[in-house]
Amino acid sequence: MSDPPEKSPKSKVQSPDSEKLADENEGLKSGGNAGEIAGETTEVVGASTGRFPRVPSVEPPRRDSGKSALMVGAGILLSRIIGVVRQRVFGHYLGISDPAGAFAAAFRIPNFLQNIFGEGALSGSFIPVYAKLLAQKDEKEAARVADAVFTLLALVTSVIVVIGVFTAPYIVSWIAWGFTGDTRELTIQLVRIFFPGAGLLVLSAWCLGVLNSHRRFFLSYTAPVVWNLAIIATLVWFGSTTDQARLAVLTAWGSVVGSALQFGVQLPTVFRLIKRVRPVLDVVSANVRQVIKNFFPVFISRGVVQMSACVDSMLASLISQQAVAALMYAQSLYTLPVSLFGMSVSAAELPEMSSAVGTSEDVAATLRKRLDAGLRRIALFIVPSVVAMLAL
Repeated sequence: MSDPPEKSPKSKVQSPDSEKLADENEGLKSGGNAGEIAGETTEVVGASTGRFPRVPSVEPPRRDSGKSALMVGAGILLSRIIGVVRQRVFGHYLGISDPAGAFAAAFRIPNFLQNIFGEGALSGSFIPVYAKLLAQKDEKEAARVADAVFTLLALVTSVIVVIGVFTAPYIVSWIAWGFTGDTRELTIQLVRIFFPGAGLLVLSAWCLGVLNSHRRFFLSYTAPVVWNLAIIATLVWFGSTTDQARLAVLTAWGSVVGSALQFGVQLPTVFRLIKRVRPVLDVVSANVRQVIKNFFPVFISRGVVQMSACVDSMLASLISQQAVAALMYAQSLYTLPVSLFGMSVSAAELPEMSSAVGTSEDVAATLRKRLDAGLRRIALFIVPSVVAMLAL
């Protein structure tokens, strides 16, 4: 029997493509799948299994509101100390004279407008929206909202200033019922001088809102120092060389200059933060409408408080011009604890609470936690202050 023919050597040699195809077939036979061989994942994720890849959570950096409150408190303390010095210098040169009473009554105007349109209402309406946009990293929209609010404030305050200058006699009849003769005429003149300064103080409050939202607390609350210094400088410079009525008028002009300086010292930092400040007349965008919507409830609540102060001045004017001046000195002292401790904590907490992000439950929990901590801080300082004021 002849041996079987040997296989040709060519049959034992396989091409690289043949080897790859054989490997793939072997893999399929052993239970693999084509997707795995092609380099695809073998694990199904998502809705098919109910399991999703874990994404590391990114939490916003935690800020120490206690440190922010300390900066606000330091700024307010410095401003209040200079304010007490201002009152002391004012009392040295004008005492409780009739011009001092006229000055105190007219001085209600800048305080009224600043608290209604400025620090109180503007902080409560503008900062929540602006700080929220910053927390969401939408700096372009935040800048646009800031520009729109500044434009609206400038327009509204300009109209109010013009109206106030022309209606000063009627305003004096409202805030100083008991004033007659030369004291009333002096009060009318002072009201007309104070109105432009009040408009500048409102715009300065806009700077405060921007700075606080960016956590630049110290500058915003020490800016009133230059306003106080301008009044002190006017009193010292002219106090020994002019009569009291003329000195009251010059001091009012010194207050207007101080208002401009208070606004001006904040502008460079505000320009750096916003990058580009330009007039924008916008009342239709959602964020600007939200600021306007927030403004009116705060406006009304602040207005009630300011009306109470005006009623105090009205009643004091029925006693005498000197009583109005004495009331001004007393109010600068008894409001010190609230403005120092209450404002420092609330001003530091407002931007932090406005920046809370997450689900509604997370935001509510954050607000409750911060509100509770803020109230404890305020009570820690206010209660001993009340005891100290009673003791003194």
